[in-house]
Amino acid sequence: MKPPPFRYHTPRSLSEALDLLRESQGDVRVLAGGQSLVPLLNLRLAYPEVLVDLNQVEGLSYIRDEATRLCIGAMTRQREAEFSPVLTARCPLLVDALTQVGHPAIRNRGTIGGSLAHADPVAELPCVMTALDAEFVAAGPGGERVMAASDFFLGPYETALDASEILVEARIPLAPVPRPASFVEFSRRHGDFALAEAAVVLEGGGTCASARVVAAGPAWTPSRLDAVERLVGSSGVARTDGTAQRDLVEEVGRTAEAAVAALPTHAEATAYQRRLAAVLVKRAVAHALERWSRN
Repeated sequence: MKPPPFRYHTPRSLSEALDLLRESQGDVRVLAGGQSLVPLLNLRLAYPEVLVDLNQVEGLSYIRDEATRLCIGAMTRQREAEFSPVLTARCPLLVDALTQVGHPAIRNRGTIGGSLAHADPVAELPCVMTALDAEFVAAGPGGERVMAASDFFLGPYETALDASEILVEARIPLAPVPRPASFVEFSRRHGDFALAEAAVVLEGGGTCASARVVAAGPAWTPSRLDAVERLVGSSGVARTDGTAQRDLVEEVGRTAEAAVAALPTHAEATAYQRRLAAVLVKRAVAHALERWSRN
């Protein structure tokens, strides 16, 4: 199939790209890796009048360790991030999620920023970035704007980006040692879109002090489960107490079912998908506790 006709621009700088967004008439789309937008064009599910391709823009692909945070350029290829020694050492949770994005050929072209800006409700990166408490930097006519991941995703394929803005960077806060964390998903076949997924990040030294628990799939956006976070954070479970951890995981399973059921789920969400999300939350908490115990 062929895409509908559109005007195509290849700016060489961010300022040029922003000028094109501001000056172009009609529906304007930004092209990053093209692994989501191009299929939509070919299937005639998207009809942009103008396409602004960021692949020639310099300075948007990088991974920087700034001691207290990681900064990842929006045009960084997912495959590059997957094999980054910096991410492997400093943020292994993100690497875990990237290995589950589609197939290698998709990750070779797909970008970090492109996936985030596309905001697919079952994409891996929005879910894990929410659990990591990341921030996103958008460039626009008035300069840069920083948004928390929890405020960025507004709905399916909808973000807080203004039509005149471009996502340029993701920032992930870092601890001296990577926090115990886990990401799990379920799809019918390897490489398919996930039906549901869950990400967990634990905080604490000898005992668990707090947790960020995110479920995705049945809800409009990746959603933090406050009830599960309170349960895990208030448990006081010790890193070396395997019995208490197993008891906590069972209680997490029960709490997660109620928490997922209370989410504002979309019309297509089935009881199976909600149940699956709760099971994955339980599994992710168990994996995170297991990793914590081993370290």
